Amino acid sequence: METAEFIRILEREGRSLTSAAEQAGTDAKVPTCPQWQVRDLLRHTGVVHRWATAFVAEGHTAFRPMADEPALDGEELLAWFRSGHRRLVDTLDSAAPDVECWHFLPAPSPLAFWARRQAHETAVHRFDAEAARGGTHGEIARDFAADGIDELLRGFHARAKSGARSAEPRVLRVRAGDTDGAVWTVRLSEEPPAAERGEQGPADCEVSGPAADLYLALWNRLPFPRVTGDASVAELWRQRSAVD
Repeated sequence: METAEFIRILEREGRSLTSAAEQAGTDAKVPTCPQWQVRDLLRHTGVVHRWATAFVAEGHTAFRPMADEPALDGEELLAWFRSGHRRLVDTLDSAAPDVECWHFLPAPSPLAFWARRQAHETAVHRFDAEAARGGTHGEIARDFAADGIDELLRGFHARAKSGARSAEPRVLRVRAGDTDGAVWTVRLSEEPPAAERGEQGPADCEVSGPAADLYLALWNRLPFPRVTGDASVAELWRQRSAVD
């Protein structure tokens, strides 16, 4: 997927998140993140948006921590969220393709990284806001979902901080049946997970289904659509794969 596509998805997902949060109300509980109410979701995502914006807009080449979450609530919080989301989209849209700044996963460029990462960050939290509102949730395009699975498995969980580990070596296969080539082999051990594209040897367990459902399941927002083989491997993922 191209950087411009991610920016348009980010723009759309942020608007949908805001709409769902407004309909739910900031007091509503977020069932997909049981420790949160909608105000916590807006504060967290809004701070992440501003954090990302600063790297691209100001060209910071070293890590900087996120700011504290604001004490805003209600309409003021919604307006603050909208403003930060708009500035992030505008910053990514106007940035030079070769902008240099800090980023934390492999990517073709810093700009490509931040557009992709913020599109997925916002899409997952849009689903959280819709869960708080209730009713049906918006679609997630299968190619975008497959890209998000790849980012999670081969990006986030390749890092030393991943908690998805097993004392006994195990192999998890992830298969999105509605998307060509969307198969991953994830080797779990006492080291960070090692994920590769394709069917790389036998697997102890396979989780499969539509890309969008697998995307949300791997982010622990939905149950796995289908589990075959040793279900304890899928459960290990559920218990240990939270991303900081």
